[in-house]
Amino acid sequence: MSTSLIETPDAIALAGSENCLPVGTRVAEFEVTGIVGEGGFGIVYLAFDHSLQRVVALKEYMPGVMAGRGADQIVLVRSKRHQEAFDTGLRSFINEARLLAQFDHPALIKIHRFWEQNNTGYMAMRYYEGQTLKRILQDHPERVNQAWLKVILQSILEALEALYRVKVLHRDISPENIMIQQDGAAVLLDFGAARQIISDMTQALTVILKPGYAPIEQYADDPSMLQGPWTDIYSLSAVMYGAIAARTPPSSVARMIQDPLPPLASGDHPGFDAQFLAAIDRGLAVKPEDRPRSIPAFRALLGLTDAPLPVKAKPTRPATQAKTAEKTERSSTTPLSGVTPKRAGLAAVALLLAGAVAYFGFGQTTVPTAGALVTAPAVAPAAKGEQFLDEETLA
Repeated sequence: MSTSLIETPDAIALAGSENCLPVGTRVAEFEVTGIVGEGGFGIVYLAFDHSLQRVVALKEYMPGVMAGRGADQIVLVRSKRHQEAFDTGLRSFINEARLLAQFDHPALIKIHRFWEQNNTGYMAMRYYEGQTLKRILQDHPERVNQAWLKVILQSILEALEALYRVKVLHRDISPENIMIQQDGAAVLLDFGAARQIISDMTQALTVILKPGYAPIEQYADDPSMLQGPWTDIYSLSAVMYGAIAARTPPSSVARMIQDPLPPLASGDHPGFDAQFLAAIDRGLAVKPEDRPRSIPAFRALLGLTDAPLPVKAKPTRPATQAKTAEKTERSSTTPLSGVTPKRAGLAAVALLLAGAVAYFGFGQTTVPTAGALVTAPAVAPAAKGEQFLDEETLA
């Protein structure tokens, strides 16, 4: 799910579709005070936590193509043929929240709590202020320089390492899924777990991949095309390429036949070191085996040597986690390793989803990071045909 940008509570749009909860609605201890954004698979609200007296971002699972709002705020599936996909997407939504709740990392969304109500799921997340990288690149391209991008890279690489330690890939890195806070720190948003799993189950929903940012192995239905850290490295390199060259790379599928992408290292980019540009080019290699295989290897190529940020976790289930959120289903937030893609759909259209407060291009943002370690597994064991990477591969 995605996240959203907000300037201040007063700047939140107070109007939405018929699927949006009205301002003033209470969901558990949270009162809806505004609408941050609405996407195809979820809605993000600005809300007030009456229990802890704080402003939060509240994300609701609402796949509008297959569900709508009924009486008493209940979410109803539009037809029986959509029920299985809706239920599976809901479990994936809850699993994404459970996964993120394991972390206390400044570059990962912070989940305060998650639960099921109104026949759907909710996440209460930390409220941040900032802008998505996509918005900054559109409105302030003059900010782009090597030092600035290195700060962003360091934060995102540390977040990815935290995910890889629990054997999970992100698989959806793009400019709209990176939020830059007011202090310049970056936060990685939107795993899109429910979106991916629903899209995998129904022909009606094929928007999974973002052209230009998804590597070739995400398009393939071939057991030999394994996904791993190199998959996220490709997407992150595509983000950096777009920031420097001011254009999105062509899709990886188009590059397989005749690669029209000019390497950054062969261009004129004042203020950027040849080593830094060459590292991004390497991360954008079409063939997975030609890319750096791990985050430490990619960091070394980029010339990043700072120590990783500490990651805190508590060995107990968050006290605020609702009992109704106990179901565990494998999330399409991919378990790390030689993960074989499950069917990535064909062409993909970039879709901003409302979710962990991913940004819908409003201006400033409200986003979440992470909470405490939960004892329930974030993802199920690897399915047949999948093989986790060993520690040496990840190092």
